[in-house]
Amino acid sequence: MSKRESKAIYFQKLNDYLTNYQSIFIVNVDNVSSNQMHQIRHSLRGEAVVLMGKNTMVRRALKGMINERPELEKLLNFVKGNIGFVFTNGDLKDVREKIVSNRVAAPARAGAIAPVDVVVPAGNTGMEPGKTSFFQALGIPTKIARGTIEIVSDVKLVYEGTKVGPSEAVLLNMLNISPFTYGMSVVQVYDAGSLFSPEVLDVEESQLVGNLMAAIREVASISLAVGYPTLASVPHSVINGYKNLLAVSVASDYTFPGSEQIKEFIANPEAFAVAAPAAAAATDAPAAEAAPAEEEEEEDEDMGFGLFD
Repeated sequence: MSKRESKAIYFQKLNDYLTNYQSIFIVNVDNVSSNQMHQIRHSLRGEAVVLMGKNTMVRRALKGMINERPELEKLLNFVKGNIGFVFTNGDLKDVREKIVSNRVAAPARAGAIAPVDVVVPAGNTGMEPGKTSFFQALGIPTKIARGTIEIVSDVKLVYEGTKVGPSEAVLLNMLNISPFTYGMSVVQVYDAGSLFSPEVLDVEESQLVGNLMAAIREVASISLAVGYPTLASVPHSVINGYKNLLAVSVASDYTFPGSEQIKEFIANPEAFAVAAPAAAAATDAPAAEAAPAEEEEEEDEDMGFGLFD
């Protein structure tokens, strides 16, 4: 197959995936082995497909589709570095979990960018005292215990985002510490024409509802303050108006069905105070009357005869 034919097949496959799948994960595949890639493809089978390719080919293919689908232009800014695409119509959180869950431990290599902080734990290293100077050069406090080097306290040897130095890499390998794990990582998520960070998938529904309710309260407060009616403020305006109407009725001779009980309570509060205990007593009375009846039944059953009479 010629290079031109293979490009045409790739362009057609990319176009088919963009047409048939609603969502795309743009993934970084730095340090991902071919075996890992095979395992990830296998775990996603039936839910998503993985497509890799040279960035120049991907850009060319996307640019050829932008005239018909302008929303795809958003993807061009992320076609850089060692990236790939995962196409899916499934649940984004579930697919994302399968993408990032396949990770393998790896030793620190000199010149590699540390994805996390690396801490050398305190404890006995099992190394001979002759290597003490090596630890001192890296600023790691040690002591000699039972003829071997012991690290006195935990030491942060490498910081996230910095390069691993040759000495740090040698020491970590000597201590059999493989501090890094490598696998696919999600860079961006494209869904139905929108592009967003993968952290958005971690937002729970309850948080969204809470944020929405807070926004509605803010809108209602502003609307009430400026006197501009909105759907959020109208119920409050109606309730406040009704409260004002009750206040006017109480302060005047005007009475309407909603204010009758309030005015009666204000005029004769003692009647309500007496009525409340009476109602409570009436509720407790049936229970009190039921007790003697049960006792009478018990007395009727015990006729004074013994078991063998």
